[in-house]
Amino acid sequence: MRKILQFLFLVMSPVLFAQLPQSLLKPTERVSTFDEYDGSIFESHRYKDASVIDEKSGTFDTKLRYNAYTDALEYKKGSDLFELVKSPTSHARIDGDYYYYCEFKTQRGLKRPGYYVLVELNERYRIYKKYSVKITEPDAKGSVSGTATPGKVQIKTKYFLEERGVIMELPMNKKKILAALGDKEEELKAYIKKEKIKVRKEEDLIRLVSRYNALKSSDASPSRSLLSTRSRRD
Repeated sequence: MRKILQFLFLVMSPVLFAQLPQSLLKPTERVSTFDEYDGSIFESHRYKDASVIDEKSGTFDTKLRYNAYTDALEYKKGSDLFELVKSPTSHARIDGDYYYYCEFKTQRGLKRPGYYVLVELNERYRIYKKYSVKITEPDAKGSVSGTATPGKVQIKTKYFLEERGVIMELPMNKKKILAALGDKEEELKAYIKKEKIKVRKEEDLIRLVSRYNALKSSDASPSRSLLSTRSRRD
């Protein structure tokens, strides 16, 4: 699967340049609010080898890192900090993750724009993951021993099923995901048991959605949309 994504990503432009053009960047400032907190707002602290594809100007080799707090792809030049301009026509690959800026909507029509990482590609649907941060503020009262508790930053990962620009969050819990895919609940419950599916594992989650797609495809009902059931977690 990763090889397929890499081919689709690179085939759009065969020419690689050494440096990102300024038109794809905008100045930004370093977030220092959480410097004293445990954890990090970055998917990775270091800048990693990356490729950026802009559908208008081509493909560029660079180094980027993802800031989950600002939902931005950061680029550093000397002491100056920039972020990639957020646009549906600019994509980035960082260390095997394929970042797309998407303007999705939920089943209730709520806008959910941002960077999503493509993990599964199908002619009918896609599965994306999205990084976010959970922030726990410092506790001045501290623990029983009287020591102040430092703040904490945690990177969280959520998975989404997308069909024609509409997304539904895939719960990382067996009971909840069966409810979200409720029109095939009994069949999927049997599949999870037989195949020993662990929904918190990315590979198993992909397998479960693939099975759901197969069940929907064989359905005699005129509606085969994977998002035909309304999620309770919009």
